[in-house]
Amino acid sequence: MDEKPEDKKSDTRERTLLIVDDDERFRNRLARAMESRNFAVTSADSVREGKLLARQMAPAYAVLDLRLGDGSGLDVVETIRSARADARIIVLTGYGNIATAVAAVKAGAVDYLAKPADADAIEAALLSKEGALPPPPDHPMSADRVRWEHIQRVFEQCDRNVSETARRLNMHRRTLQRILSKRAPRENALED
Repeated sequence: MDEKPEDKKSDTRERTLLIVDDDERFRNRLARAMESRNFAVTSADSVREGKLLARQMAPAYAVLDLRLGDGSGLDVVETIRSARADARIIVLTGYGNIATAVAAVKAGAVDYLAKPADADAIEAALLSKEGALPPPPDHPMSADRVRWEHIQRVFEQCDRNVSETARRLNMHRRTLQRILSKRAPRENALED
């Protein structure tokens, strides 16, 4: 009978999950959903708090927002990797682009999901076998939407400076202004 409580402790240890996201509603909703999937969840709302918790608990799993109020979730990836080399880390972001995905994977994340990601997709990414490719998305972003997202990200990185953004994108300033004045392309452009 003594082995069963120990088994439960090891199961809890192996299902420890750190969620770091500054969107309180999303963080709380995800925490509840992952607890219902038998994860022992701890959450934080900043890079500073995420790093502190990562060092204290060395989580087996982590879900990190890329853009946090006090920095980048990639900084938390490095701390988790130092505390536990075999941790499975997922990076979430509202800015889905290849450059950021590559940076997340190079920092040590095992996957990268665009927000809004649901708990099923997050759990599947966390528990997927090493090297397994995820299934293709049901509703991928259109090429126009990917381009628009990239332009918006560069614009934000240039502190919303149109001239600097145009220079970095190798684009005429007026063309960029026209693109920025429009709404995001619709997502259902690929419907049959």
